[in-house]
Amino acid sequence: MKYTKLGNSDLTVSRICLGCMGLGDPATGQHSWTVYEDGSKKIIRSALDCGINFFDTAIAYQAGSSERYLGHALKEYAKRDDVVIATKFLPISKEESDRGVSAKEHIEGSLNQSLKNLGVDYVDLYIYHMWDYNLPLYDVMSALDGIVKAGKARYIGISNCYAYQLAKANALAQSEGFAKFISVQGHYNLIFREEEREMARLCREDNIAYTPYSPLAGGRLSKHPGQTSKRLENDAYAQKKYSGTMQEDSAIIERVAELADKKGVSMTEISLAWLLTKVAAPVTGATKPEQIINAAKSVD
Repeated sequence: MKYTKLGNSDLTVSRICLGCMGLGDPATGQHSWTVYEDGSKKIIRSALDCGINFFDTAIAYQAGSSERYLGHALKEYAKRDDVVIATKFLPISKEESDRGVSAKEHIEGSLNQSLKNLGVDYVDLYIYHMWDYNLPLYDVMSALDGIVKAGKARYIGISNCYAYQLAKANALAQSEGFAKFISVQGHYNLIFREEEREMARLCREDNIAYTPYSPLAGGRLSKHPGQTSKRLENDAYAQKKYSGTMQEDSAIIERVAELADKKGVSMTEISLAWLLTKVAAPVTGATKPEQIINAAKSVD
């Protein structure tokens, strides 16, 4: 495994991050294809054995069970100081807004629940999961700065935003002396390259770490044409993202398969090796240990 500094921080992370959206109780939450705790622990153990020290989850993943599974496994298999844990919080709910809950109360409450789920005193990276149009940006950045100053999060990151939003948030943080976003997690892979238009340049110029999610397009870039999986068949969220461009995407997927066969490696390795030339650490999911093992091979 190879490692890198995560943007303008002192966090040293593996070039592959284990994304934990696929880990969690399949009876709860958004997805039916996730992995129960015994299987999740095997995947996390395999990741650690490959030298992966960077783990990404979210309070929204399977009603918090992803966080709990990750916390249990890391407590059993790793030392806290040897791993980098990232989790995310959701926008404020309508029910909270109706009760007059502030940004500070919402963010602190979400983080406290995540810390409880994970069984830790702090997270290394706390991520603004998606832009909240119902909360003032100042209030969000002030609240995030407060949790950094309190030692509950070492750094903050953002996900699912436009480049102008990231630039605006960090400009506000700069002017107010708040903690700035040191990473961004957006949708980027061989068949979805919109982030190259503006976000990639912003990240290069400001040394913001790019840690893309869906680097294998929900499995589409890791399977030969005709192959399938439970996730490919049941992941309605990914189907919504990719079903409209299946014909255009097929040429790229076929080329990845051709190169994988030519080089004698997996399609996962080809797809991630391309992405690793452009980003800090792809957030790579897995529902089987061999999937994260293949992902780790891409670093070489």
